[in-house]
Amino acid sequence: MKQQYKEYLKLNKNILLGFAASIVVSAIVAQSLSNQQNYVNATITLMVDYMVYFSTFGFLFYLDNRKKYLLESGSVDKTSLKKDLIKIISSLGIGEIIYTACRWTLQYYLLTNAFEAYVASLMAQSISTVIYMIAVNLSVKFMRLYKNDY
Repeated sequence: MKQQYKEYLKLNKNILLGFAASIVVSAIVAQSLSNQQNYVNATITLMVDYMVYFSTFGFLFYLDNRKKYLLESGSVDKTSLKKDLIKIISSLGIGEIIYTACRWTLQYYLLTNAFEAYVASLMAQSISTVIYMIAVNLSVKFMRLYKNDY
């Protein structure tokens, strides 16, 4: 398998594991806030979602890429690291804008239509995650993060 495709698989694995961790915690938080106003529930749940997701994703992404930017001398290839960080942050940022709008709107909509808070959280996050994955993968491809220079 081409190295480029392995890199895409590792990125997607990290994203999905980050979402798996955040979906569980978000559902618990949403249910515990079920007595709050719907907009408060959706907002706080989204903030918790981000904290858990980025903590998990960041840790896993670091583990997968910690040796990628080391030179033979043992020092860090700061130029390549900087370029790739800009590309990955840009790609994730585009996806996050789309995800935030979808996630908050869907959860608020479901809460106002008498869904249980944890169900609204699970459904909103699941649908938004699919949209996020498409956006991030298209952005990564467009930004050429994993170009054929291996």
